[in-house]
Amino acid sequence: MKFEEEAALNRLIAIAQNDTGQSRRVAGFLLAWWNADDCGGFNLTDLWGVDTSITEDMVTVFGFIARVKSYPDGLGYGEQFKSIVSGWRP
Repeated sequence: MKFEEEAALNRLIAIAQNDTGQSRRVAGFLLAWWNADDCGGFNLTDLWGVDTSITEDMVTVFGFIARVKSYPDGLGYGEQFKSIVSGWRP
């Protein structure tokens, strides 16, 4: 994982673990990667409701996901994603 990809993913995880409108959108983005069937897909128009810096991190992580072809738990992020699931999809 490249430094900028890891940094972007860590920023998004931190945002998703909060309780704001932007956090909800970021959580939706991340959870679509974790398990879109159970957690729901990501509505691309949700990008309109987040700050530009968050959108840039999402774009970075989207490219990372396409490149590594792995779920987050396979990359060591299982606990963080379980936390996001419990916060947003109880």
